[in-house]
Amino acid sequence: MALRQIVHLPEPILRRKAKPVTRFDKDLQTLIDDMIETMREAPGVGLAAPQINISQQLAVVEYAEGEEDDEEENEDAPAKPKKLYVLINPEIAKVSDEKVMGVEGCLSIPGLIGEVERHEAIQVKALNRHGSPVKLKVDGWMARIFQHEIDHLNGVLFTDKAARVWKPSEDDQTELD
Repeated sequence: MALRQIVHLPEPILRRKAKPVTRFDKDLQTLIDDMIETMREAPGVGLAAPQINISQQLAVVEYAEGEEDDEEENEDAPAKPKKLYVLINPEIAKVSDEKVMGVEGCLSIPGLIGEVERHEAIQVKALNRHGSPVKLKVDGWMARIFQHEIDHLNGVLFTDKAARVWKPSEDDQTELD
């Protein structure tokens, strides 16, 4: 495994729709492993292939459901296990009517965060790292992360959807993708 360089705006690949993955070979497995390592090292909760200058419909997400609530409520509680998702050629199949505002950041747009409205719950169809179909129903913060990463695969950044964008102070805590 190797760390990959995360590209930043105005890198053109961040504005292009990524190409579908068609080959599930050793090179793809290496890329997935490298993306996971890069996301963890950054540190982030998600990473899309265009963020490492690769035009493929591939994203990785790792997050513990309820993590954002638990930090405030009980600092002594054991950490919830993080769940790792590999999304290949993902598409959002269903969305909830309810939308919620939330603060997002992005590893490809360092130094800025923004308030973005997203669907509260979504259903995603994708392929896993071995090419098998998966259907995932996610809500809350996990749904936000998935929508953010799938946007990356379509050349859309959180700043395109943000109601407002600002430079964070030390008091602003947000997960970065």
